[in-house]
Amino acid sequence: MAIEKDILDQLLAGRDPQEVFSRDGLVDELKKALSERILSTELDEHLGGERQEGRPNRRNGSSQKTMLTGTSKVTLDILRDRAGTFEPALIARYQRRFPEFDEKIVSMYARGMTVREIRGHLEDLYGIEVSPDLISAVTDAVLEEVAEWQNRPLDACYPLVFFDALRVKIRDEGFVRNKAVYIALGILPDGTKEVLGLWIEQTEGAKFWLRVMNELKARGVGDVLIAVTDGLKGFPDACQSARDRDPGSASKRDPRWGCGEVGLIRCS
Repeated sequence: MAIEKDILDQLLAGRDPQEVFSRDGLVDELKKALSERILSTELDEHLGGERQEGRPNRRNGSSQKTMLTGTSKVTLDILRDRAGTFEPALIARYQRRFPEFDEKIVSMYARGMTVREIRGHLEDLYGIEVSPDLISAVTDAVLEEVAEWQNRPLDACYPLVFFDALRVKIRDEGFVRNKAVYIALGILPDGTKEVLGLWIEQTEGAKFWLRVMNELKARGVGDVLIAVTDGLKGFPDACQSARDRDPGSASKRDPRWGCGEVGLIRCS
């Protein structure tokens, strides 16, 4: 829904255009006003539900909380209720950061910036001072999600799986290096694509690919009917070893699964 022109004119009246997007300017004021309006609406709905259930409750003033946004600090008046049962959805009780703030830190971390560089960047651009512990807590939470994703259960059978490598620049011990990120992309019977896993390895060979296959098997994969590769070193040997260790798999029973033949299919 577009904001009406008259409302924008009222907001901009008497303001220096250069200060609209600056720190503590109009945009930050709008963040504060909108957040407090949403919190007030949430409390009204909560109190209405309490009354309908026969539990008397009412407003009980407010307390201030400083929130970190993606571009600034905003001090909000957090409304309270008498019974202490109000749990706002916009800002949880112990939340001190809007989601966009964490996303900024993760984005800078993913680009290879160090904790010190992230702190300096936030302070120079937005005047936000954050502790190294906060930055580490945000990035550690993301790493936990990555580990959970990397170890999630998989389907028992994939008709088609592409194994390939991507070359990306990664900061390692203060230096930016080109590294290979190996990917397994599965195709489900309905055509849905699913990234099964990502791995970074210094050297490629049969031992590495056998470890990848054992990991996929441990996560629930019983059969890969067709494995598609592009000359990955050691992959055919790993395929043979995996088949030999699991004599009951459909992969061994189906001669079309052979790695060598799959390579020809892809190149044709």
